[in-house]
Amino acid sequence: MKWQVILLIVLALFGGYLVISAATGLVEPVGRLGFVKLANPDMYPGHPHSQLLAEYARERGSKCALVVHFAGDSNYRSYMEGDVYIIEMAFIDTNGTGAEGPTNYMDSLKLALFGVPDGRYKFKADGLTFNNWNDARKHIKKLAAQKGQQGPIPMVWHGTARSGNPIFTQGCGLPLYFYINWKEYGSVAAYYYTLKGMLTPYLSLPFRNYELQHASELQYYYTHHMLDYQ
Repeated sequence: MKWQVILLIVLALFGGYLVISAATGLVEPVGRLGFVKLANPDMYPGHPHSQLLAEYARERGSKCALVVHFAGDSNYRSYMEGDVYIIEMAFIDTNGTGAEGPTNYMDSLKLALFGVPDGRYKFKADGLTFNNWNDARKHIKKLAAQKGQQGPIPMVWHGTARSGNPIFTQGCGLPLYFYINWKEYGSVAAYYYTLKGMLTPYLSLPFRNYELQHASELQYYYTHHMLDYQ
C-alpha cells in the first residue's frame, strides 16, 4: 500500500511540473500534425495541414504556432495562415543521413537515451542557419514577440512520411520536436510529450482516415512530383 501512495505522489508531482513548465515555457507541445504529404510545398497558406495548425493555435488563444521539420531544400519561411503566424523551423543533423536517407535506428536510440551532443544539430528558419539551439530559440522568441504572442507557442512536428507505413514511421520533424522538449523541459518530459503527441492525429486530424487509407498512393504521387503546387 505504501508504494502505491509513493507512486501517486510522484505522479502528482510530475504532472504538476508538466502543467507549470508548459504554461510558462517557450512552447506547448501538441504532437504530430499529419501522416502523409498532401501537396508540395506542404506548408503554405491554405494547405489543409497549415489550416489545421492555425486552428490548434486559435483553440489555445495563441497568435503563433511552431511546426518543426527535418531540413530539406526549403528556406522554412514563416507566414500568416489567416490570423495566425506560422513559424517554421528545421534541423540539420550534421552526422545524419539527410531527410531522404535511411534511418540509423541504433543512432536514433542513442540520441533518445542520452540526448543530442552539443554541436550536432544546426537549425534553419526564414532563410537563416543557426549553429546552436540558443540562437534558434532567440529567433523564435523574436518572431513571436513581433506578433504579440503571450504564453507558450503551440508546437507540432510535421509528421508526414515520404515512404513506409505512416502508423509506424513518425515522419518529418520528430527528432527536433523531441530535442526541443528535452532542452526546454527535460528528458522525462520529452518522452512523455513525444509519446502523447503520437496520438494527436488519431484524435484531432479531421482527414486522418483519408491520409491513412491512401497513404501509399499519396506517397507515390509526392515522390513523383504529381502533387507539386502550381
